[in-house]
Amino acid sequence: MLFDSTLRRDLTRSFGATLVVILTIVITMFLIRTLGQAAGGSVSPQDVALLLGYVTLQNLPTMLSLSLFIAVVTTLTRMYRDSEMVIWFASGVGLMRFVKPVLRVSMPVLAVVTLLAFVVWPWGNRQVAELKDRYQRRSDVARIAPGQFQSSSDGKRVFFVDKDTAGGSTASNVFVLENDGKVESVTSARSGRLVVEGDQRAVVLERGQRSDLDLATGERRVARFDTYRATVGERIIDSSANLPPKARSTIELLFEATPRYQAELVWRTGLALGALNLVLLGLGLAAGNPRRASSWNLLFALLAFVVYYNLLNLTQAWVASGRLSAAATLALVHGGAFVAALLLLWWRDRGSVALRRA
Repeated sequence: MLFDSTLRRDLTRSFGATLVVILTIVITMFLIRTLGQAAGGSVSPQDVALLLGYVTLQNLPTMLSLSLFIAVVTTLTRMYRDSEMVIWFASGVGLMRFVKPVLRVSMPVLAVVTLLAFVVWPWGNRQVAELKDRYQRRSDVARIAPGQFQSSSDGKRVFFVDKDTAGGSTASNVFVLENDGKVESVTSARSGRLVVEGDQRAVVLERGQRSDLDLATGERRVARFDTYRATVGERIIDSSANLPPKARSTIELLFEATPRYQAELVWRTGLALGALNLVLLGLGLAAGNPRRASSWNLLFALLAFVVYYNLLNLTQAWVASGRLSAAATLALVHGGAFVAALLLLWWRDRGSVALRRA
């Protein structure tokens, strides 16, 4: 009882501290990247905080798995360094006895990782895709900002308004440059307003002129107008038409036999299985000699995590390209890692048995 409670308490403290550090670092990195996307026009500046939350939820399974793995390795490494493991081994407690209390601490985290991988990951990707798509597909009228030159979504028109009202429905000193490859048109007006007619939106310009230049012949036509009406249609967003596999629900992936969908399903399953295998690998990789001041076990543990998670991406590529089936990939990579972790534990446990006999 003392052994289990002491180990679980140390693991819980180490996991909490590690998770806070990793979350702080990763969220800072995501914030910088999201601000860069907003500055580059990929996302709306108003959606930065919302997008940051979605991106954090998407990557939370990896951060939880890494935190749990580091907690197991560092806790047992400290116990080896402080000769606590020698005392437990001499008391008849082998390394295999550590598996049960470690898994008792890990199971809630592993359950959360599984939930995040199968449910929250596709939901977050879907929300991010819709946010970016909605911003990119916003109407030409919504792109207009007072005192700034703004281009349309297709890049064929450039707008400029001097100032507008608080509601954004009217503006003064309107300038529009349009080029469709054949005719270049320049339209200017003293004022303009936005009107809604049924399901259509139109811009009404007043007291201005329009100049059309035929790019092929060089002929120019100039017309003055008191009122000029142009329809600006909102593009309808089909949020489910062109979603990538990572934004599809797990139920959709299960009923689709295409390689891309199966590859995404393998990747999500690998997140859950990988978290469990890393816990077992951490038990074996944490072993060290207290007489040596080196930290090779920590380096090996970090290398194992990097290699394992790179294999997750490789498995997704293998299944998507049709080189391996989903079942064969899961058995080869994650089944192999599970067997390797058990063999490592058995080998380490043999050393503890020899110590107890000595």
